[in-house]
Amino acid sequence: MKILILGAGQVGSTVAQHLAREEANEVTVVDIDAERLQEMQDRLDIRTVRGMASYPDVLARAGADDAEMIVAVTDSDETNMVACQVAYTLYHTPTKIARIRATEYIQAEALFVQEAMPVDVVISPEKLVMDYIRRLIQYPGALQVLDFADGRVRLVAVRAYYGGPLVGNELRNIRDHLPNLDARVAAIYRRGEPIIPEGDTVIEADDEVFFIAAREDIRQVISELRKLDRPARRVIIAGGGNIGERLAAALEETHNVKLIERDKDRARQLSERLDKTIVLHGDAADEELFRDENIEHVDVFCGVTNAEEANILSSMLAKHLGAKKTMALINRPSYVDLVQSGAIDIAISPQQITIGSLLTHIRRGDVVAVHSLRRGAAEAIEAVAHGDPDTSEVVGKAIEDIALPPGTTIGAIVRDKDVIMGHRDIVIEPEDHVILFLVDRKYVPAVERLFQVDVTFI
Repeated sequence: MKILILGAGQVGSTVAQHLAREEANEVTVVDIDAERLQEMQDRLDIRTVRGMASYPDVLARAGADDAEMIVAVTDSDETNMVACQVAYTLYHTPTKIARIRATEYIQAEALFVQEAMPVDVVISPEKLVMDYIRRLIQYPGALQVLDFADGRVRLVAVRAYYGGPLVGNELRNIRDHLPNLDARVAAIYRRGEPIIPEGDTVIEADDEVFFIAAREDIRQVISELRKLDRPARRVIIAGGGNIGERLAAALEETHNVKLIERDKDRARQLSERLDKTIVLHGDAADEELFRDENIEHVDVFCGVTNAEEANILSSMLAKHLGAKKTMALINRPSYVDLVQSGAIDIAISPQQITIGSLLTHIRRGDVVAVHSLRRGAAEAIEAVAHGDPDTSEVVGKAIEDIALPPGTTIGAIVRDKDVIMGHRDIVIEPEDHVILFLVDRKYVPAVERLFQVDVTFI
């Protein structure tokens, strides 16, 4: 695809790298910062244009007249919206994606329609990250929790612990342990290497296990792999920016929430806007403040300031002082591997969370959800099966008869409102939502081809 990316900040540069280097698209990046553009051009096989992203002449120089997609991710909501409007009015760009941060815009749903503000897809990285963290807090033992089929199915990553009922057992015994529910192991990572699950695969302690189950069954499956942590009640959030405020607002009705913000004026604003959250003015890495707030009794500490070094240090300090679980928002992929599984339990990469929602609109075939996993090495996809046995490679076939690429498993199928686990004898029907796990994302094009309907299908 020919794609214009407007904005070369953290989100824009990550998207450009993914779409140009790993997806082999023709990418042009627009930004006002010449130095930043030069740095990206040195690293990536992309074209760059310097200028204001919403100006018609700048979009013209960037090739908007024949671009298939515009991804507007500058730091300004208004610039992103105007750029989409200009692209639609002057160039009839088919797909327009805009990053919108202000909740005031997002809540006005009637605004984003073709006859008003022609933005096809609104992406709010802050909301995506907030939802991601909230799901992790909901399931204390999980490393990742990802939604499919409007939340009816979830893919969960858990580290297997000594003493878990399934640890040391073959996967075929899952049904003996869980007779009243159905779940499927999609992949296992052992010492960082993927293992394709078979019936005789034995789960070992410290394995990272990805399983798929209906939302209501998740907690019970986690209990088979590790000691079930008690539900989180006390949460401290460090950082009162967009993510911190949204997270506090989402949790304060059901949790005891405290939020630390170092800017006095911002802290005052937050205290007025949040109903039940206790807002503390102070430094997120202040040991004395942590002790005063009884950090040793905190179930979850979340470092979500704008400075990843502050998130790392405050999370490490919180863990050292007794916080049961710590999470840190980290932008640089190289930092993620360094800190996770040490003093920090979960490193959260906003870029990896955001990239999935963008990939959903770039995939061939009818793909309704994409999640990038394992720092982009793996991927989970929800694709819709169309056609009939004559026009489709999957419809009318049992899962065991589908020519899936190496390292690809079908974890579950959602048919109407029923969740069906992806066992070998299940036959795919038209309009089924099929949830797949790929341990190697280089096979994504092969999966896309499987779900593309033959040209004779009308």
